[in-house]
Amino acid sequence: MLRDVDLASPGSVEDPAEYFAAAMETGPVQWSDAHRGWVVLSHAEVEAAFRDDKTLSADRSRSFRRSVEGKGESLERAAELLTTWMNFRDAPEHTRLRQPVKGAFTPRRVNALDSAIQSVVDEVIARFEGQTVELTNDFARPVPALVIAEILGVDREHRERFQAWSHDLAQLVFATQPGVTPDPSVGQASDEFIAFFRRLVEEERKHPSDSLLSTIVHDTGTGLSELELIGTCTLLLFAGHETTQTLIANAMGMLLERDDLVAQMRHDPAIDETAVDEFMRVVGPARSMIRKVAIDHERGGQHLKKGQTVYLAIAAANHDRSVFPDPGTVDLWRDPNPHLGFGWGPHYCLGANLARLEARIAIRTLLDRFSEITPAGSLTPLHGGVVGFGRRPLRVHLTA
Repeated sequence: MLRDVDLASPGSVEDPAEYFAAAMETGPVQWSDAHRGWVVLSHAEVEAAFRDDKTLSADRSRSFRRSVEGKGESLERAAELLTTWMNFRDAPEHTRLRQPVKGAFTPRRVNALDSAIQSVVDEVIARFEGQTVELTNDFARPVPALVIAEILGVDREHRERFQAWSHDLAQLVFATQPGVTPDPSVGQASDEFIAFFRRLVEEERKHPSDSLLSTIVHDTGTGLSELELIGTCTLLLFAGHETTQTLIANAMGMLLERDDLVAQMRHDPAIDETAVDEFMRVVGPARSMIRKVAIDHERGGQHLKKGQTVYLAIAAANHDRSVFPDPGTVDLWRDPNPHLGFGWGPHYCLGANLARLEARIAIRTLLDRFSEITPAGSLTPLHGGVVGFGRRPLRVHLTA
């Protein structure tokens, strides 16, 4: 039994099944002094919290504006852009902002991207220089950036900029955390991609294409403003790049540690779809999602008060023994696999199927192209914080 749950503790990363099993002995919802907020641990309670958009709020628009107040027009414009991101808003605004994007990510549209994703992966692998590469920067990072550029119909000469812009967006999002002073350079960088996406939207209006951006721009049912359209583009870039990059890198890191898992994947390619979901369960990008208590209410036997912070512990839910048999074992054939790595309910990730497809094609292509993929020196340990995972560098030797 743990006295205080700490989602950033080494134990929760190194042995999450045991750590969270001990944590849940005290109950499915607990106060954490480490985080000065509530931590929701069990699969049932995390899923219920994701579904609840009445008593728990995802809205961060006020905190974004407060974090840049008086710090310059560029940062204020950047923060205003973040207020248009659907994942930082509650219904009914969330529903309105989500609707046109939902139409752009239907299963039919995503499945039609198979060949385009394969071409991007082939292109990135062709750039490898020599037999030693750093998989995060040389592979996991460019693949999703180029795929999102393809989806938005961006001209090839501009696509390389998407990697840098995704990094800038990450800086912007995390620079608006409470207590963090935003760097002025973040605002300056944001002006560049805001101007680019404004031109992209204008061009799409004048000359409609067959891209997914076209579906969003020409959706007349929700009446998105120009800033909301630009915000949607930047959200697609950030969410579609950062999370998929981390999933691919973390999955490859696990394979580099486990020859037995590599052997399973090489033996039977039919394992790919269930394997990607198991990677998502165990080392998916998100360890928790943050909410604010909108109204006083009871949850998991605890009384939550308005204004308090709530951490939906995805890492704990994904290792809940009442849902996942032997959760500490990586089972690439695990089925069913009701992990919560993509969220659930109203905020379920619209790009989930795209992320799965990109990861499946990226990992499979590496395994098919190279007979051996081995660490170049000691592997960097997997590092987990409150909200996410990471592992870099991932230097490897490749043998064709």
